[in-house]
Amino acid sequence: MAGTKRDTLLDTAEQLFYREGFHATGVDRVIAEAGVARMTLYNHFPSKEALIQAVLARRYERYLDDLRNAADQAGAGDAVGALTEAHCRWLETTSNRGCIVIKAIGEFEQHQPAIAEQGRRLKRELLQVIGDAVSRDRSASDPPLAERLLLVLEGADALAPVLGAAAVTEHLRAILPAVLASRNEV
Repeated sequence: MAGTKRDTLLDTAEQLFYREGFHATGVDRVIAEAGVARMTLYNHFPSKEALIQAVLARRYERYLDDLRNAADQAGAGDAVGALTEAHCRWLETTSNRGCIVIKAIGEFEQHQPAIAEQGRRLKRELLQVIGDAVSRDRSASDPPLAERLLLVLEGADALAPVLGAAAVTEHLRAILPAVLASRNEV
């Protein structure tokens, strides 16, 4: 049962933090919405910061797993395309209000640098997943291309709340061939 309450806390906190912000959401709100006792929260997470870090790690691992699985199941030469499609599905179903990790970096850079650094680590993991897909497609690493793809995916995240997930994913699909065709001249 303890695992279930922990998962309930994480699910509730993730929804609230993503929708309303980390600082705007207090632990009392998470406790009330999760329907657990205050002690239950602190038995699983010693602080709000620990809860935030657990939410970020869990959500981003789901995201990266989706991308890895898509790239792994792709046909020859289509790992990046499959990864991009997985990213589009993520935007349309889960993350249409922007990236929770970028939000965390912005909210915590000055006051909780450990959370901001966790966010940067998570983004470096994403860059590695993209780089692995590029290497699989091209039979060689291409760090500049992986970085350009990261910029494009992150731009889609940032603009989903402005243009809407459907429009952003349509644009992402349209520009992907040009990004893939770009040369390493930076």
